Amino acid sequence: METRTEVYDCGIVGGGLAGLCLAIQLADEGFSVILFEKNRYPFNKVCGEYISMESFDFLKRLGLPFDSLNIPFINQLGISSSRGFMLEHALQSGGFGISRYTLDHQLSVIAAQKGVLIKENCKVSDVSSTGGEYSVTTSSGTFKARLVCGSYGKYTPQFIKNTSTKPAQNYIGVKYHVHSDLPANRIELHNFRDGYCGISKVDGNQYCLCYLTTSRNLQENSKDIRAMEERILFKNPHLKRIFQESEFVNTQPLVISNINFEKKATESDGIFLLGDAAGSITPLCGNGMSLGMHASYLLAKEIALHLHQKQSRESLSTNYQRAWNNAFSKRITAGYYLQNLFGKETTTDLALRLLDKTPKLLNKLVTLTHGKPF
Repeated sequence: METRTEVYDCGIVGGGLAGLCLAIQLADEGFSVILFEKNRYPFNKVCGEYISMESFDFLKRLGLPFDSLNIPFINQLGISSSRGFMLEHALQSGGFGISRYTLDHQLSVIAAQKGVLIKENCKVSDVSSTGGEYSVTTSSGTFKARLVCGSYGKYTPQFIKNTSTKPAQNYIGVKYHVHSDLPANRIELHNFRDGYCGISKVDGNQYCLCYLTTSRNLQENSKDIRAMEERILFKNPHLKRIFQESEFVNTQPLVISNINFEKKATESDGIFLLGDAAGSITPLCGNGMSLGMHASYLLAKEIALHLHQKQSRESLSTNYQRAWNNAFSKRITAGYYLQNLFGKETTTDLALRLLDKTPKLLNKLVTLTHGKPF
């Protein structure tokens, strides 16, 4: 066990996209940062791996070596109903594909090179504050920091007060990597009862095949994922073809359960929250990855002002919450409404056919799910 007397400027609980991006930005400002990650890089996560172009320049500024990663750029969208209707749309801003295995690992390397102390295989069990400092108790020892940020993902640890606003409806996420004949510049979203599945190309000549559905769907199929896929997902003929004709890189999927999309908060007990810790974002909001990275950008600016003694701790809290709401509230609300149109046999089919005949409306809705560069 390790106990350090050094007081870091910032401690970050969770080394996903938002946490790593925050760490890099603070290190670039000359601050000392310690980041706690319960796993060891590189590792996969259940996550759709399409990132809208709003984040491209940001990641490039952080130092991500795009030129060597051979990533696909995506500008075509297809959305199908469970009855087989396919809506086609050209994405104006578009996005790119990259696996979380690659992206998180690359960012962890950049963070370490810039002086961030990354504690891997390190689980945080408690965060407490005394005398203007925070003590972070972990499986590797106790560490001190002037500020603590939570980027721990969808599952709220016990030492964090639950900031969800209402009881959650639970979902599960299931992810495979496959080889497919889908054009590299195309992303598809396929609906089925109480869920939807996305497929798009990533680096390494693989495709991310990831779907979200209710826990009830799995329970009604005796918690058998294969049975659920065949009985529910395969009713969409496009999905049936993808599953039957693709070559699966990993025969067993990655699965996460007890996902909810309730609104949370940007702070809890003095810990600043970002990414899914501040509220899991519905997939139809545009993608949680870009929102998490954007949140790190907003928070890094406010933390820098505070640590440079240009604003108080109270102003940091107020300004971060205001910036978060200004950047994301409308987009998240749009995502909730859009989600209600998906995963329903009749409603989804009618909505897609209507949007097919009203391209201006369709383009406006897609624009709501793709933010502006930051």
